[in-house]
Amino acid sequence: MSKHSSPKPSVRRTRTRAAALAIPLTLAGVLASTVPAAQAATTSPGSASQCRGHGVDPSARIRYESDIVIKAPLSTVFKLQTDVERWPAWQAPVLTMKRLTPGPLRKGSQFRWTTPAPATPTTPATTLEITSTVRQLKHDSCILWSGPAIGAGLRIDEGVHLWTFTRVKGGVRVHTAETWTGAQVEADIPTATAALGGGLEAWLRDLKTTAEAHAAGQPRASR
Repeated sequence: MSKHSSPKPSVRRTRTRAAALAIPLTLAGVLASTVPAAQAATTSPGSASQCRGHGVDPSARIRYESDIVIKAPLSTVFKLQTDVERWPAWQAPVLTMKRLTPGPLRKGSQFRWTTPAPATPTTPATTLEITSTVRQLKHDSCILWSGPAIGAGLRIDEGVHLWTFTRVKGGVRVHTAETWTGAQVEADIPTATAALGGGLEAWLRDLKTTAEAHAAGQPRASR
């Protein structure tokens, strides 16, 4: 296509609906925003971040990564992200959450959560049930989990999701990367990538908003 030509209507419709393939294992139900193709194409999840030497799937065809700076204490940000039972309190698309492993969240811990997935041209509207297993965790530093997402007419065989947390001037830099594998989502990689990216960006925004609100209500620590 030349730079002077306009996309055909069918192409425009496809692009508009690209963020509606499925709900990412990151955060479902927030696919209103699409992801710039260049950003999705130029990122390389796991290239600069790991958790205890482990990262996302290097061979996955669907991948995305991003980061954000949050003006809040590291302890606040990390606790919000790893207190999985409270996700529904600040992430509306998380419908239910159940810890399957008692005690502190640690390597091997499992949790199961549900989230809605809208209809797309190739998949029906459904609710995904996601069973996540913590693969690695380092307090105030990183967490890596993985697992399948399964709903009526929609399946992601495995999503691998990495979060890292680094103190920077004025707050915390949160980096996230995720990969998906599975025949159904790999049948339309651009659409799946847009869905994944939209969910990750929304999750980062919600985490930032919630952590900064918590921090604003806390007294400053004495030095």
